[in-house]
Amino acid sequence: MDKVPIHVIHLDQDDPRKCTARKMHANGHVALHESITRVPKRGYLLDPKSKIILGPEDRNLIAIGAAIVVLDCSWKRIDESLEEIAGITKLEGRVLPALLAANPVSWGRVGRLSSVEAIAATLAILGHKEQAASILEPFQFGSQFLSLNREPLEAYAIAKSRDEVSGLQSEFFDVE
Repeated sequence: MDKVPIHVIHLDQDDPRKCTARKMHANGHVALHESITRVPKRGYLLDPKSKIILGPEDRNLIAIGAAIVVLDCSWKRIDESLEEIAGITKLEGRVLPALLAANPVSWGRVGRLSSVEAIAATLAILGHKEQAASILEPFQFGSQFLSLNREPLEAYAIAKSRDEVSGLQSEFFDVE
């Protein structure tokens, strides 16, 4: 299975020592962009404000070479950061189903994933488990993220539709 192209829009809003995007880039796992104009035109933008949940229907576009793009910004500035890139990109927004963060900043919080956790979760859900594990390997919390979320990630990955993924969230987490 080919590797999924991964891109990061980096807005340089977080502590550089805690920045998972820069570390992924240093390890050759992602292309890092400080300008939205260089981001691929076809793919998915991981957007925690999107109304469309990532699901098996999204595998088709990825299978023909589309990219996964994450916006690396501060959670405190997520709204203004999304506004900054709105209308500039034609990427389709997708929200991830509920998962637990394992990163030291947001450990145990549902949905407060770091960039590396969001990318790894997306890859795992879309059937690219080896690439997900490879991206997480350089991070101390990487294996913990996968073990904390093993059951939901497996369930989301075998779901037949985005509606099923949406319904599965409540089996694992206290979400609507």
